[in-house]
Amino acid sequence: MRIILTGGGSGGHIFPLIAVVRKLRVLAHERGIENITFLYVGPRFDAISEEVFKREGISWRYVLSSKLRRYMSHANILDAFKFPFALLHALWVLFWNMPDAVFSKGGYGSFPVMFSSWVYRIPSRVIHESDSTPGVANMMAAIFAKRIGTAFKSAVLGFPIEKTAVVGLPVREDLCGQDPKRARLFFNIASNRKVVLVMGGSQGARAINEAIALVAPKLLAVYEVIHVSGPGNYEMLKAELTSVLESPVGAYYHLYPFLTEEIKFAYALADVVVSRAGASSIFEIASCGKPSILVPLKGSAQDHQRRNAYEYAKTGSTILIEEDNLTPNLLFSTIASILDSKETADKMASSATPFAVRNSAELIAKEILALRGVL
Repeated sequence: MRIILTGGGSGGHIFPLIAVVRKLRVLAHERGIENITFLYVGPRFDAISEEVFKREGISWRYVLSSKLRRYMSHANILDAFKFPFALLHALWVLFWNMPDAVFSKGGYGSFPVMFSSWVYRIPSRVIHESDSTPGVANMMAAIFAKRIGTAFKSAVLGFPIEKTAVVGLPVREDLCGQDPKRARLFFNIASNRKVVLVMGGSQGARAINEAIALVAPKLLAVYEVIHVSGPGNYEMLKAELTSVLESPVGAYYHLYPFLTEEIKFAYALADVVVSRAGASSIFEIASCGKPSILVPLKGSAQDHQRRNAYEYAKTGSTILIEEDNLTPNLLFSTIASILDSKETADKMASSATPFAVRNSAELIAKEILALRGVL
């Protein structure tokens, strides 16, 4: 059995795909299917994502892609020219790698693959929408899908109701609940201080990184900080924080460009998480039951991060800071208001967990196999 995966070009799409792949392998094995292979077909990913694919035993074939922007740009003209070639390229790749099922996480590069799966009448064609506001690619591809799953309830109205269900967002099963002792060994943390986890995501978060850099001496006087900066910001932060890293409080600062599997150890120790408001980050935070501070990316497509954050904030498990309002002092005082009050932290943590759908990957995997006639 061959299953084709497709999606956009960031970690926000990669790790939900991985969660579903792992569950598909388990379910297939339970039904005596050992020869199951996975092929990613879509736009180019970065080197980190390719390493993740290798580790998970997923092959990949990159195809041309074009992006529909909802604003005036000369790039729209070039992408309009590329679009028919992207369709032909996807048709060609699927013809030579004919799948039993196609699973799409959306994103601008997924449409040609979903269109091709419809042309070839692939029996199992499933789309998942991560954001609270459906993306353009998924709304266009919905007509070609047999089933559509959404992470947020608010996204359901953007799709045909008869084939759409709220299934949460797939999160890796081992992401939460790791042994804190093992996690402390990984990060070389010996103190009993509260831990602040700062995440920039696979693409980084310059505004958050800059605020953390400016308030680092103040933060490190009180807390341990695990800072995942994003590969593009790592060297800049190292240079900017040289004096802090070389001072006595530098031992409490743990800077990484990116964490893949190791992020589970960071979640095990985190007492509060500071993050962008990508859907994957929100559902990971909720699954692990962590209080959080969300800073939505200003100008994200369809303002989806801001909408995600406001939707999640209704649970009372996060504090939202708009990027324009983000200052080092505000960030520090917000972190302190959570960590210095056990009642506040506990209330936020208990409100977070119900938001997640812990069996999301299983729900999606079962639907993919059921459409293929395996279940």
